[in-house]
Amino acid sequence: MKEKIKIPKCMSTQHPDNVTPPFFSENIELGGEDEVQEAYYAFSHLGCDEQMWDCEGKEVDNYVVKKLLTQYPTFFNNNILGRDSFLTLRVPNPTVEKGEAKILLETLESIPRSFDTSKLFYREDIPPIFEVILPMTATYKSLNRIYKYYTDFVIGKQDSPFCEGDITVADWIGEFKPKTINVIPLFEDMESMLNADSITREYLLSKDVRHQRVFLARSDPAMNYGLISAMLMNRIALKKLYSLSRDIGVEIYPIVGLGSAPFRGNLTPDNVKRIVREYPSVHTFTIQSSFKYDNPPDKVRGAIDELMKKERQEPVEVDEERCLDIISRYTKRYQEQTVELAGVINRVARHVPERRKRKLHVGLFGYAREVGGIHLPRAIKFTAALYSVGLPPELLGLDALTGNDLDFLKETYFFLYDDLKDSLKFFNRDTPFVPKRLKKAIDDLPVSYTPDEAYKEATDSIIASLGRDGVNNIGERILGAAHIRRFLG
Repeated sequence: MKEKIKIPKCMSTQHPDNVTPPFFSENIELGGEDEVQEAYYAFSHLGCDEQMWDCEGKEVDNYVVKKLLTQYPTFFNNNILGRDSFLTLRVPNPTVEKGEAKILLETLESIPRSFDTSKLFYREDIPPIFEVILPMTATYKSLNRIYKYYTDFVIGKQDSPFCEGDITVADWIGEFKPKTINVIPLFEDMESMLNADSITREYLLSKDVRHQRVFLARSDPAMNYGLISAMLMNRIALKKLYSLSRDIGVEIYPIVGLGSAPFRGNLTPDNVKRIVREYPSVHTFTIQSSFKYDNPPDKVRGAIDELMKKERQEPVEVDEERCLDIISRYTKRYQEQTVELAGVINRVARHVPERRKRKLHVGLFGYAREVGGIHLPRAIKFTAALYSVGLPPELLGLDALTGNDLDFLKETYFFLYDDLKDSLKFFNRDTPFVPKRLKKAIDDLPVSYTPDEAYKEATDSIIASLGRDGVNNIGERILGAAHIRRFLG
């Protein structure tokens, strides 16, 4: 009988959406060594069983395994890396991130070296890294290229002799392991998400695998297409992936990337019960920086423990045709309003404080976002900018919905009104940036909420600064407002 493989459930990530810096960092911007300590903290103190390690947009630390095992030997002797705790690399996508393409090759080459480090530590063959995440996946070929490059070029070269009659590479420097890696697609744009099942099917056709993890974005789809479209796209993708799993007999374990802002998923320690009900078929949830650092540690640990106990269930049934109709109309209005607000978004986003020493990756629509010739920031700063002027982005596009649409959404997006209520308390009714038609739609929402008066004062101050060009201290005001809502963006 084959050994049962543990599939991690709580993936700590490096998304810079936190207001409060972690206690272990001397700098408000986390750097490479801080992130090694962060991985240990997520495993040992918070109870996460996975750390996503970004290998893009920064100086790549290919020695993270060695640092973890040598700096924290007692913990990792009792919590085996690759068996109990997992390190999963997010690699650059060469198709869209040309400037970082060769970092992919460096990263893949580091996997056998990390294996050797682990073998010296554990005295047995336990691969500490055996999975990589490919962002912006759009085709099965992009997944296959990484899979094949690793097996054929990283591992395959070990059997080659230097010349006829000479020893092989493996004879010279030792065997290369693990023999294969798992490639996890991360679907982020609409077309790819709606075709996640067919892309995954094509990729698995030539693979003898027991399971496949599939990562669905939630944050960038919200920025690109609006809150409601992002949720409906996830609903459709999860349903299709479940059907695919039953059809081909391969267990598929969905991952969903949720942030703390309602716009980016509303996964906070207070909302875990709600999230578990909203995403019944999801196996792994991301634990982003705001979740970890903007809440009391005991509450964070309790929430992670609750997510760890969650068992996958069947996905929510969806009327795909009806969802696509709403997505089409709502996205159009949302994008029109986003273009209208682009000027103030960009102006405020420049002053949103950094939280990581990295240049975030660029590529598709939501990464170097351009709509009608207008560029916009990444999702976290985009969200922070709109919240800072008293206009939560969750509200954009709502005026495209009819009463019948809202009735349908109540049955499909279970906690829509709860998410809207969570954002409306930070809505400043006096903000000058509300698109005209949107104001009535907000007033007509069947949601009762109590505005946060301290937050209104904070956003009034930011808006006044913008009006008189007194933006010297606007970063401090943006941070003050973020402290009230307990997430940066």
